[in-house]
Amino acid sequence: MTQAPIDPPALQIDIVSDVMCPWCIVGYRQLEQALAALNIGAFIRWHPFELNPQMGPEGQNLTEHIAEKYGASPEQSAQNRAHLVQLGTELGIDFNFNADSRIVNSFAAHQLLDWAQDQNLQHPLKLALFEAHFTKGLDVSDHSVLVDVAADVGLDRSSAQDVLDSGSHVERVRERQSVWTSQGISGVPSMIFAGKYLVTGAQGVDNYVQIIQKVIQEVSAAE
Repeated sequence: MTQAPIDPPALQIDIVSDVMCPWCIVGYRQLEQALAALNIGAFIRWHPFELNPQMGPEGQNLTEHIAEKYGASPEQSAQNRAHLVQLGTELGIDFNFNADSRIVNSFAAHQLLDWAQDQNLQHPLKLALFEAHFTKGLDVSDHSVLVDVAADVGLDRSSAQDVLDSGSHVERVRERQSVWTSQGISGVPSMIFAGKYLVTGAQGVDNYVQIIQKVIQEVSAAE
């Protein structure tokens, strides 16, 4: 898997997602396994979506948030997390949920991801942010955390700090969010294959294999 275009690109896949969404990293890892099984390369582009755009800077306890938003009991929330942990183990994702796990505002992370796309390091930054949030339990709304993660994947630390301090990518991120919501995207992950085939939710490795095969067949037939 690579962030840079393959020569020629085998398959373009746009993924609308939020760093706060565990199903986004689950779906991506399933997709990754499907591509590997088919020996097909892909050019991955990540696009911004906020599950909780009104989330305050203090964030919210995960269990409380799930109860308020979805009406889930603490027992249901625990069962859902256990299921995610099991899935993660199968996919090489280390979900470290605990009683203090929090949902935070992800808009600053999306700004940094937008800038990182121009530096050809968006893909590694996205994966590093998933790891920072779900595995390390870091606050990825904190600018100092974001700058550290950016530096770890090879981005310039002072430039990353300037992006966050100046708000230079605020408008572009808002515009890009609007593009997808105006097209009816209301949940993530949403994956767009070859620019026109939309698939929502984490589909599982076998289903992604079938989806990719069908997309490639249809694209080839149209050429």
